[in-house]
Amino acid sequence: MRAKDAEARFKALDGFLIEHQGLWRPRPFTHLHLPWETNHPALSRWLRQRSLAEAEASHNSPHDLPAPAPFPQLAAQALHLSAVDKLPTHMLEPARHRLNVDVPGRKWQQIEAFGAALNFAETPTHWLDWCAGKGHLSRRLLQPGQQLTCLEYDPALVASGQALSDRHNLPAAHRLQNVMADMAINPQHTPVALHACGDLHVRLLQLASAAGCKQLALAPCCYNRITADRYQALSAAGRASRLQLSIEDLGLPLSETVTAGNRVRQQRDTSMARRLGFDRLQRQLRGCDEYLPTPSLPASWLDKPYADYCQELANLKGLSTGEQDWTALEAHGWHRLAEVRNLELVRGLFRRPLEMWLVLDRALFLQERGYNVEVGSFCETALTPRNLMVLAERD
Repeated sequence: MRAKDAEARFKALDGFLIEHQGLWRPRPFTHLHLPWETNHPALSRWLRQRSLAEAEASHNSPHDLPAPAPFPQLAAQALHLSAVDKLPTHMLEPARHRLNVDVPGRKWQQIEAFGAALNFAETPTHWLDWCAGKGHLSRRLLQPGQQLTCLEYDPALVASGQALSDRHNLPAAHRLQNVMADMAINPQHTPVALHACGDLHVRLLQLASAAGCKQLALAPCCYNRITADRYQALSAAGRASRLQLSIEDLGLPLSETVTAGNRVRQQRDTSMARRLGFDRLQRQLRGCDEYLPTPSLPASWLDKPYADYCQELANLKGLSTGEQDWTALEAHGWHRLAEVRNLELVRGLFRRPLEMWLVLDRALFLQERGYNVEVGSFCETALTPRNLMVLAERD
């Protein structure tokens, strides 16, 4: 997606998200009844009667559901507004022998796809791996005649990364660096970031553009990992928008799961069902029909008898449970989970449009600073839902 298209698309997405924010802002997990259900009773009934298994099957492709209006119309519009081409790719030079040792297979595939999509007009001379971890990405990009600097906050990862680079005799310097601290970027460096979170990748955009780096590439991730209470738009179009995003709103694009194993999914479902059962109990105990936030709990809590789970959680919130029908309460939690998951399919239609809005805000920010910017996908969603990439280069 080129500059002119990006600006027009951003405005269209902005209007779509603002018009329908009553559908995607309220979270079914915390609301027994969503405000939009009053206006769309047929859609509400249709979703609420579906099973948990049906919700799970539809999670990654809500657009395909034969649901009542206005669901099909919203789905078509969401798909149209969030559509993006796959970036052109080139063949990478074969990787050095054993370069992918200790890299999980899925991560290595992401690295390969990211590298293949780096189509800069001018060949980089010095890669800057931002929030590099052990530097697996930039080691794969490094070609003869190039140099590499890796910036990482974790001392153990810095040491491991340097050891790996030394083992392959690569011209790489792994530096311990808090990228949120005062620092400068060498304008001769080409920064790359694969899934740097929230404030971290925004910091890269700001520093690299201020330094005058000729090129940069990033695949954003975890838009909600910010220190501010609300999203701070980067571009002029973003700052002019009436769309104000909370940290909770910024988590919506991250709600899609495609990589979790069965054990993780079962653990997640059990945790949510137990919390939803407790939610019913706390509303009764408090005589207050409002959601009560509860702290994150260790996974070991899922092994407790449900009565113990609720009683100990109630104690943390200063409540006394008394005697309850714990079996019925736990069953209610699972029933509510099925409803919640199906109602969330409406929000699911807005995951990608909101993410596109956020990515285009970054792209337009770079465009305003003199970059030619391209936005597209670098791999399939099945490999990672965070598959959007921003490529920027100055003439």
